[in-house]
Amino acid sequence: MAAPEAAAGAEERLRRWRLVLGGEAADGTGQALSGRDAAMDGALSALYGGKDNQGRGRERSAGLGASAPSVARWLGDIRTYFPSSVVQVMQRDAIDRLGLSTLLLEPEMLEAVEADVHLVGTLLSLNKAMPETTKETARAVVRKVVEDLEKRLATRTRATLTGALDRSARISRPRHHDIDWNRTIAANLKHYLPEYRTVVPERLIGYGRAAQSVKKDVILCIDQSGSMAASVVYASVFGAVLASMRSLATRLVVFDTAVVDLTDELDDPVDVLFGTQLGGGTDINRALAYCQSQITRPADTVVVLISDLYEGGIRNEMLSRVAAMKASGVQFVTLLALSDEGAPAYDRDHAAALAALDAPAFACTPDLFPEVMAAAIEKRPLPIPDTGK
Repeated sequence: MAAPEAAAGAEERLRRWRLVLGGEAADGTGQALSGRDAAMDGALSALYGGKDNQGRGRERSAGLGASAPSVARWLGDIRTYFPSSVVQVMQRDAIDRLGLSTLLLEPEMLEAVEADVHLVGTLLSLNKAMPETTKETARAVVRKVVEDLEKRLATRTRATLTGALDRSARISRPRHHDIDWNRTIAANLKHYLPEYRTVVPERLIGYGRAAQSVKKDVILCIDQSGSMAASVVYASVFGAVLASMRSLATRLVVFDTAVVDLTDELDDPVDVLFGTQLGGGTDINRALAYCQSQITRPADTVVVLISDLYEGGIRNEMLSRVAAMKASGVQFVTLLALSDEGAPAYDRDHAAALAALDAPAFACTPDLFPEVMAAAIEKRPLPIPDTGK
């Protein structure tokens, strides 16, 4: 039995290498494909073959071309043969390598694609060029992604921030039902009476009841340059979640060289996203000047700047504004990205200057964002990820 099993294992390895290498004479496998494997190879060749490979002694296929029907068939094929996560990567590569962005302006194309955050970013960048016949389909695609993100992120975000808001509102003379017993006991352990096996709480620590009034102001200031597309999508979803919490007054500001306040659209993050205009220059100083003008309670305000920090405005003024906000009591958070993709390219000089102002810049995943906001609300050190550097 060992020999047949070894032969089968070798055959499977050759099959996999054949799919990876593309089957030209130089791949060295001599392996032929048929049926489903041949179809998978065709889908891969349409995207990853062609001109990109000519310099390496082989050419796999002519690619997808500009034919909408052939692209639609290809999109259907890859959804048949590959899992959703792989399909999303292949779609992104097709847009980048083969210039298929314009085909996304056709409704039938949008109906065929696998929707994800990156596709939403691409659609938003095409928003101004999108014909009316496509916009309804595009909004449906974007809404599906947004609703999926809200389901994933909203419950944990609300729970984390509600706890942080309650803790940040501690009072020194709490009513009985407002006493934070864990902290009260910890603060009074030195008054433990062993003969009674109890703690005498000379100092009560409490937090205010879940008041209806606003406890904290949050300003999300989002760079909408093209490289920040995924961050814009996530920030818009989080903005809508924060705006739904009555204890927070949330403002959402997007900017390039101009500043747009989208706070009135926060009840629907899809409206927020279609109110953005990805691409263009960057004027962080102007955006922060606007945010600064909206602050009325600095000690109870959190400003979150989401940007790669490539500043086209006045650098020294930008840094001075951050320093002034922090001096007034504002909790200032700088995120280089709000996405699952790690740190983007960013201006390291500006990041270092902000760190010197005690406003360190770091990339943040969507799963970490609630913890970052909770730390800012409670005025404790931010949970900055360890990048290993």
